[in-house]
Amino acid sequence: MAFFKGQETYSIDNKGRVSIPAKMRKYISALAENTFTITKGFGKCVAAYPKDEWEKIEAKYTRELDLNDPVSLYYIRVMLANCEEATLDSQQRINLPSNLLKEANINIETTGCKILILGVMDHIEFWNPDEFNSYQNSFTETFEEIAAKVMSKKVNNDNC
Repeated sequence: MAFFKGQETYSIDNKGRVSIPAKMRKYISALAENTFTITKGFGKCVAAYPKDEWEKIEAKYTRELDLNDPVSLYYIRVMLANCEEATLDSQQRINLPSNLLKEANINIETTGCKILILGVMDHIEFWNPDEFNSYQNSFTETFEEIAAKVMSKKVNNDNC
C-alpha cells in the first residue's frame, strides 16, 4: 500500500502540469505503473490515486454502494464523472484536468502559480495554498482536541 505523507509547494505550469515530489514518488508501487486516477477531492482540492490504490476503491464501491439508493448514486456519479487517468511524463510530472483545477481555485493562468502538494496516506492532494490555509483555519478546535476525538473513536471501535 502506498503511504504518502508530507507536503511540498511547487509551481504548476499553464498546461496544468506539476511534478510529483521525489519523497512521494518513492511510495508509488510498481503495480501503479506510474499511472494515477485524478478526481475531485474532498474540500477544494484535486486528488490523485495511484492506479493500484484506485482499483481498491473501485472494488469497495462495487461491494458496498447500492446504486439503487439516490444518495449513493449521486456520489458515484459525481466522483466518476470527474475522473481522468494520467501517467507521469519523462520529467515526473502529472497533468491535472483544468476543470478540477478551477474547482480547487488553482489559477494556472497566473505566471508562477504555486500549488501545495499533500501526501494523504493512499493518495496525493493538490491545493491552492490559500484554500488549504482557510481549510485549516475553519476548525475551531485545536489539533490536540481533534486528535483526542479521532483517536478515541478508533480505541472505542477496537473495543467493540
